[in-house]
Parts: sequence; structure tokens; C-alpha cells
Amino acid sequence: MSEVFVAILMGSDSDLPQMQPAIDTLAKFAIRTEVKVSSAHRTPVATHNYVTSADQRGCGVFIAAAGMAAHLAGAVAANTTKPVIGVPINASLEGMDALLSTVQMPGGIPVATVAIGKAGAKNAAYLAAQILATADADLAVRVKAERAECAKAVEAKDAALQAQLAK
Repeated sequence: MSEVFVAILMGSDSDLPQMQPAIDTLAKFAIRTEVKVSSAHRTPVATHNYVTSADQRGCGVFIAAAGMAAHLAGAVAANTTKPVIGVPINASLEGMDALLSTVQMPGGIPVATVAIGKAGAKNAAYLAAQILATADADLAVRVKAERAECAKAVEAKDAALQAQLAK
């Protein structure tokens, strides 16, 4: 089997600006990705074929992003037993329609759902890294180091704030 990778599927190419943080975050962890536009509604057969192929080729986690009816994550989850993370995209109704469509899955077909838009995309990548890190000790070290760097950055911001307030 080839190197484990994360598959990122988007319902439309217009989702890329909101999904770029996921791509960038996975690259920071040196996690291989495949990024694809695939629609649960407009290309259901191609979506099915990609998911089953990726599953066989070593995909460890799927991230699926869609707006409006947002059935992509559910369509992916219906065709794999690998973890699926859904990212609701703000395409209408401030993304609330996509959030509800992504999170309301029937029992037995789970989709981990993160926040709407860019923050969700970034968290989807972190969650994918954490999932993969359960079987990859080197990645686990990198994830822990990233978490420590984030904590240091917050501490530095607080120190700067405290210095500013003390003036």
C-alpha cells in the first residue's frame, strides 16, 4: 500500500479559498494530500469511484467540504469506513444550512463536523493529523510540538498585552 494521505474533496472550485487553510495545515505537517472537486449531486458516480479508489490506495482520512445542501461528506461516509470530516461552507444562509446538512447524519454513518468556513477547514486538517498520529509516532511528535508552539504564541501575546496595559 502507498503512503497514507488525506483526501480533500470540495463540492465546487469556489470552495478553495475557504479550504486553503486545510491544505496549508496538512502541508505544514508534511502529510500528503489529494485535493479534488467532486459533487454529491452533480457527479455522484465519480464521487463514489474516487472515494472507493482512494480508500484502496491508502487514504487515511477524508475531508469533505460543501455548502448549501452539503451532502458531500455524507456521500463520502456512505462509501468508506475511514474517518470523514465535514467542513460546512458558507455559500448561503451564512453556512448554517451546510452545517445542519453536514452534522445531521443517520446513526451508523458518522461524519465529524467542524466549524463553518476557514476555521473549520483548519480544524479539519488538525483533526486529520491527530487521527493519523494515532498510528504514526513521528507525526504525533509534530502535532504535540505544534500545539506547544500555539501555546507559546498565546503566552507571548498575553505578555505583550500585559506590558502595554502596565504603561
